[in-house]
Amino acid sequence: MIQKTKLKKAFKDAGMQTTAGAIDLLADELNRTVQRWVELSKEGNVKRLTVDLVWIALGSKFYLNPPKNMSNL
Repeated sequence: MIQKTKLKKAFKDAGMQTTAGAIDLLADELNRTVQRWVELSKEGNVKRLTVDLVWIALGSKFYLNPPKNMSNL
């Protein structure tokens, strides 16, 4: 899902070297995170993810105190 070249470039821009294995592991972790966001949104019955509903995708810590209005962030 994530472009590994962009991930590698982010580390290179910070002056860090990475191995192909490290990039693969980081890309896998990011893909799992995105999949979790999708599942949480689906469980929250979100049909269209908008800036006002992103808190649902981010998980339970945001359910307790959801932002009132995120559209002006």
